[in-house]
Amino acid sequence: MARLLLVFPALLAVAALAGAVGSEPGSARAQTSSSAETVTVSGVGSVKAVPDQADLSFGVETRGASAEAAIAANSTVMTKLIAALRDAGGRDVATQWVSVSPNYGDGGTINGYSASNSVSAEIGVGRAGDLIDAGVAAGANEVSGPDMSSSDTNRLYRQALAAAVSDARLRAETLAKAAGRTLGAIMSVVEGGGQPVPVYGRAVPEAAAATPVVPGQQETTANVTVTFALQ
Repeated sequence: MARLLLVFPALLAVAALAGAVGSEPGSARAQTSSSAETVTVSGVGSVKAVPDQADLSFGVETRGASAEAAIAANSTVMTKLIAALRDAGGRDVATQWVSVSPNYGDGGTINGYSASNSVSAEIGVGRAGDLIDAGVAAGANEVSGPDMSSSDTNRLYRQALAAAVSDARLRAETLAKAAGRTLGAIMSVVEGGGQPVPVYGRAVPEAAAATPVVPGQQETTANVTVTFALQ
């Protein structure tokens, strides 16, 4: 009976680690071998930042009695629009698509043609409203966006990665303490995925009198799986 009483606490320690396995973030598992004991946990880190870049699309749709007339009218307006976007500070102005299609009236007869052309442009968030106004004034009758992004996504992601490793260490320390052990060195780190996502309700208002563009915060997340040695 004395031998059983000595072994039982050790079994409880192993069970405490094994029972930490779960489906929620930060789940952990213990691994025991003849040479080492480890605990593996997942960690999540995030960094919030206000995006400083805006991507917008500007389109022009025109109509004409023939396909040639519709595309000619469209080309005239688009040439003016592209110049206006560049003058307003738009960067990387590029054509997205061009289309020409017939218009049908009653009875399925063709009664004219429509031509469409769309270009994209990038600008700092603080000047996005001015770019929209310039595009509309130049003849754009279709505007979409803005698609917000940060010009320093790599730095933000590295910060999120560091926070994820710190989160994993805290989880592992909690598990080790519960099992009556201490945490040793990191044995392995596996990086998961991550991407910026918008966080609504933390908007920063823009002071300009142009079309208002309000950039909400974006949250960049990172996930890691870390294995620590147990002592």
